[in-house]
Amino acid sequence: MTNPSACAAAVDQHLWTKVQSLGGRLAETELVRLPHPRVALYAKMESANPGGSVKDRAAYWILREAVRRGEITRRTTVVESSSGNFALALALFCGWLGITFIPVLDPNVNKATEAKLRHLCERVEKVEEPEGAGGFLRSRLRRVAELTEEIGCTYWPDQYANPDGARGHFEMTGRELVESLEKIDHLFVGVGTGATIAGLSQRVTAASPHTRVVAVDVEGSVIFGGPPGPRFIPGIGSAIRPRLVEHAVITDVVTVSEWDEVAGCRELLRKHAVYAGGSTGCVYAAINRYFEHYRGPPPTVAFLCADGGGPYRHTVYDPDWVATHISSPGPLPAAPEVELSLPR
Repeated sequence: MTNPSACAAAVDQHLWTKVQSLGGRLAETELVRLPHPRVALYAKMESANPGGSVKDRAAYWILREAVRRGEITRRTTVVESSSGNFALALALFCGWLGITFIPVLDPNVNKATEAKLRHLCERVEKVEEPEGAGGFLRSRLRRVAELTEEIGCTYWPDQYANPDGARGHFEMTGRELVESLEKIDHLFVGVGTGATIAGLSQRVTAASPHTRVVAVDVEGSVIFGGPPGPRFIPGIGSAIRPRLVEHAVITDVVTVSEWDEVAGCRELLRKHAVYAGGSTGCVYAAINRYFEHYRGPPPTVAFLCADGGGPYRHTVYDPDWVATHISSPGPLPAAPEVELSLPR
């Protein structure tokens, strides 16, 4: 992950002090009960993190551990491939720490996210062509490798394989969840890099062995053996099977379409006033499908509101964009009017 020949150094104590101070800014996120006809449904509002998403937890812990090991100093340039939220978290935290960060994006990044990154970072790289079955992810990773060679003293967080990202969710997100609920019968987690489900599932099942962990994926993703296909909404799914998924405790897998993902977002906003991003709508749609025919005592079900809907205003919440990009099996729920004053 580091270019060791160029970056070998003792721990930067000044930077370590700043990292510890940064950790104090990551307050516990709220757990909200949402009305549901068949389950006791709880959403953990990770959209309230400083960077606006659940990726803050993994990004912080990866940076923390890299600084603690001396892999990042004030001379280091951090370079990472991201479809949006992880890059935003790194840009924000690296800025606070005084570290240079270069994100590598692709055309599927939301316009609002890209605009923020261009404000936060002096240099932003964007690949324009997919690379075979690996899609834009392979192209982004190739560009990361080129940049690490070009720049020299770099650190690549490698969010798809770095166990520190999963550890962040184990120590923070997962701990908060098990301390907030007396029991969790089902935990639904959207899967992209695998860090969130690896850390959460290990923490929750350690405290509650009976909990069923349901992984949620989207059509076109290959994580759980599905055929590769085009995907237009960032934040869930992958063109590769991330190594971190192997460390997750998974009971069931539910795969939904991007159409269902959009419908889930709209239903969350219309029924619960939760203005959520695409992956959250995907998980909510999976919960509804999973319990569609269930009629027993209501189980306790938890999921994450992984990010807010603001960056998706011109995609998921735009009927014209949806009509152009997402295959239609039928009518969508009516799109509520989304005002800029709504929470992220």
